Amino acid sequence: MSTDIYLYNTKTRTKELFMPIRKGEVRMYHCGPTVYNFAHIGNLRAYVFADILRRTFEWNGYAVHQVINITDVGHLVSDGDDGEDKMQKGARCEGKTAWDIAKVYETAFKEDLASLHIRTQGTHFPRATEYIQEQIALVQVLEQKGYTYKTSDGVYFDTSKFPQYADFAKLDVKGMQEGARVEVNDEKKNPTDFALWKFSPKNEKRDMEWQSPWGIGFPGWHIECSAMSEKLLGTPFDIHTGGIDHIPVHHTNEIAQSECASGHEYVHYWMHVHFLNVKDGKMAKSGENFIRLQTLLDRNISPLAYRYWLLTSHYRSTTDFSFEAIEAAQTALHRLYGAYLSFGDTLGEINTGVIQKCKVSLNDDINTAQVIAYVWEYIKSDDSDENKKATIDELDKVLGLQFASQKKEVVPEEILALAEARLLARKNKDWAESDRLRADIEAKGFSVKDINDGYEIAKK
Repeated sequence: MSTDIYLYNTKTRTKELFMPIRKGEVRMYHCGPTVYNFAHIGNLRAYVFADILRRTFEWNGYAVHQVINITDVGHLVSDGDDGEDKMQKGARCEGKTAWDIAKVYETAFKEDLASLHIRTQGTHFPRATEYIQEQIALVQVLEQKGYTYKTSDGVYFDTSKFPQYADFAKLDVKGMQEGARVEVNDEKKNPTDFALWKFSPKNEKRDMEWQSPWGIGFPGWHIECSAMSEKLLGTPFDIHTGGIDHIPVHHTNEIAQSECASGHEYVHYWMHVHFLNVKDGKMAKSGENFIRLQTLLDRNISPLAYRYWLLTSHYRSTTDFSFEAIEAAQTALHRLYGAYLSFGDTLGEINTGVIQKCKVSLNDDINTAQVIAYVWEYIKSDDSDENKKATIDELDKVLGLQFASQKKEVVPEEILALAEARLLARKNKDWAESDRLRADIEAKGFSVKDINDGYEIAKK
């Protein structure tokens, strides 16, 4: 059976056959976090997707070279290159230095990745502050080629000199120009021009600033990714991922500066993850709908339940979050774990038919939802328990739900006695006593669920 992989390429708005630049290898760059605050679960959706993408390629026999950058300087509060550096603002709010908070939130981000069982072996996590000279060198190349100009607050890229600028995001540049009656920076030649290097404010000492050919300052947000990806992956490289909010500004600007500097294509395939919405709209760090992975843990929801929930939808679909949905996903995942544990300890033969069906779905633009449906279908099939165990183990190489790490729970005799007493109360239709016993069981850290004429007990 064919192992061709098809990916939806944002650049062409079509699903395309993946053709690696280097045979048997894939080089991927994923836009990482700006470490001025914790990542929320909407941010983390992009990294669960990146992990499944990596695992899919590895499952197909590819060697994967992966980069997730750490933005620890230069990301301003506005896409228009005005306002404060998010790192400086975060440091001021916390009464710490930008260097201090960068360490705190980078560590927290990596802990979240580990909790979600995101594979990071061999992954590069370059910090923007460690590649300042590479960024300066890239700006110098653009300057030498005539793509830049200097203003009172920085060095800017002239987007009018890159005719393809609007193509990637399908921007209405003319409309933007006509609508730009009041410019925040009236020194910009075009509304879409962006900063490559920003000057430090006069009479102010920043935590993070460097000497450059143009003066003391710090890099623009966009130049960081271009410089680090070129250094670590070379150009062109195979795949660049990120959230869909990066398409009109950040990724458009990356393409412009990288292709003007190199004279050739920057990235072959662009893949974008859609938003995670709550009832008030897109989840954001600046709003009240800021939900961390720790928020789920505080509600006794496992990070792997969140991972499972994400896998039940396609990465290119906008997903509506609710605690009820995540709790239902956790219940479903626990049922899968229970079925897996019931298969026993003996490994049989891998069901190649099931594996091929799942591989075809994953290779069709990472259709994890179809794979999850196949898993449920398979565990209810007539195949032997031994074969089911071996097959689920193989599928988990790409799903990353840690089936093999699950342990059968030993329910204490005290809890079993309460559950039996509750079962008797239900048979006697003593609903008040049944509710009291349920509350007692839950207070001791277990949940009880009624099934037919019995019950299921699970540790909360």
